[in-house]
Amino acid sequence: MAHKKAQGAAKNLTDSNPQYLGTKLYDGQKASAGAILVRQRGTKILPGTAVGIGKDHTLYALKEGFVKFGQRRKRNFDGTSTIRKVAHILDVRA
Repeated sequence: MAHKKAQGAAKNLTDSNPQYLGTKLYDGQKASAGAILVRQRGTKILPGTAVGIGKDHTLYALKEGFVKFGQRRKRNFDGTSTIRKVAHILDVRA
C-alpha cells in the first residue's frame, strides 16, 4: 500500500509576466517628449535624430515631433555592411 495519498505534480502551474515588446508608435504618428517608440530585446532598430535609447534597448523620443522609420547602412567590424532600421523624430509640422 502507498504511504502517501496521491497528490500529482504541480510544476507547470506558474507562468511569467508578459514583456509587452514591440512598436508603440508607428510611422507618421505624433510623439511627445519622452514617449516610448519601440520596446525591444537587443538593438534591432537603431536610434536616429532626437531618439534616445534606454539600458534595456527601449527607444524613446527626446523631443516632440512625428515618428519616421528609415534605413541606415551600418559598417560592421569585419568590414561588411548591413542595412538596419532607424527611428527618427521629425520636427512638428505647422
